[in-house]
Amino acid sequence: MKYLKDPAKIYRLSAEHVHAAIATSNQERVTSAVLIRMVHACADPSIADDFRTSPEAEAHGREALKSGAMILCDCTMVQHGIITQRLPRNSILCTLNAPDVPFIAQQMTTTRSAAAVTLWTPNLAGSIVVIGNAPTALFQLLEMLAEGAPKPALIIGMPVGFVGAVESKQALYEKAYGVPFMTLLGRKGGSAVAAAALNSLAGDLGS
Repeated sequence: MKYLKDPAKIYRLSAEHVHAAIATSNQERVTSAVLIRMVHACADPSIADDFRTSPEAEAHGREALKSGAMILCDCTMVQHGIITQRLPRNSILCTLNAPDVPFIAQQMTTTRSAAAVTLWTPNLAGSIVVIGNAPTALFQLLEMLAEGAPKPALIIGMPVGFVGAVESKQALYEKAYGVPFMTLLGRKGGSAVAAAALNSLAGDLGS
């Protein structure tokens, strides 16, 4: 069976395909390294049309990572998708499986994902938030920011699904409470795409 085995060539050809695909989608942000990495992660160039980011988001994200910012994840799939070798100074925290979460969720009459976000408060200031699964986690974060919670350095908000995903990301896009953000409008997103966005920022740290 013949197939391409050279890792460097595979990476180069993949990047060429992604660039070519995005260039035909009338997407103005074809120079975004983050978007390129996201498209590569899901093999879906159409997400380029839904990508939204505040002007300072990429720069803020890189600077925060360089400064050792904590990374807060809504689920373990996002956590495990982050390439930790590039982030020796950054702690990664996912509180979804913390012992108190089921009780908090019951008391708040909400999801475990949203309840887990309430445990982020001591670490929110200057952090990077990566949400790739639960719309309720993004809604909860926005509600906390509206109430005066400490501001993260960057929100990567890309929950996926049919219930709440569209609305939560639209809410982030319309009002991020002064926090730089990256998001994908619409239903698409997911843990792999959200982790890819973070990995792109981490991969650029040495450049």
